[in-house]
Amino acid sequence: MKIKEVIVVEGRDDSVAIKRAVEADTIETNGSAIGETVLKRIELAQERRGVIIFTDPDYPGERIRKIVSQHVPGCKHAFIQKEEALSKNGNDLGVENASPEAIRKALAEVKQEMIEPVQAITWEDYVQAGLTSGEMARKRREKLGKKLNIGYANGKQLFKRLTMFQITEKEFVDKVKEILLEEQNE
Repeated sequence: MKIKEVIVVEGRDDSVAIKRAVEADTIETNGSAIGETVLKRIELAQERRGVIIFTDPDYPGERIRKIVSQHVPGCKHAFIQKEEALSKNGNDLGVENASPEAIRKALAEVKQEMIEPVQAITWEDYVQAGLTSGEMARKRREKLGKKLNIGYANGKQLFKRLTMFQITEKEFVDKVKEILLEEQNE
């Protein structure tokens, strides 16, 4: 599998894992203190080939994703589930721990960020789905992020992602119904 876009990752181990799974070029941010020169390289890559941001499913990874997105609009995003990114002994979380199959799956389900998104889901819809507060909200957001392949996020961030990735009202309603049905059957 050859990837046209340049994949933005956090570090060298992530690049190695990506190259084990697919044929691709990477740019490493070397952590969340992304320098101006790295952002310029990502900008150039976006202009010439397109960019896929593929960071760890943790707070620093989300921070890097946000910084790159703000500086380089229109990027694509690949998300890996936390359980697929855990090391064998369970003490490390990162793209570098993912299997080649998990990496290929995440890259096959890449989401395009919209520069001028149209909001299909209202805040009221979101609140009614039980995604903002209550004992089940976090679990529901986790499941929704997984089902839509947009990763886990806190309440406000997940709502923003629904718009950013142009998730339709139908997709949203269908997935929320699935989640509520699963809850009833647990």
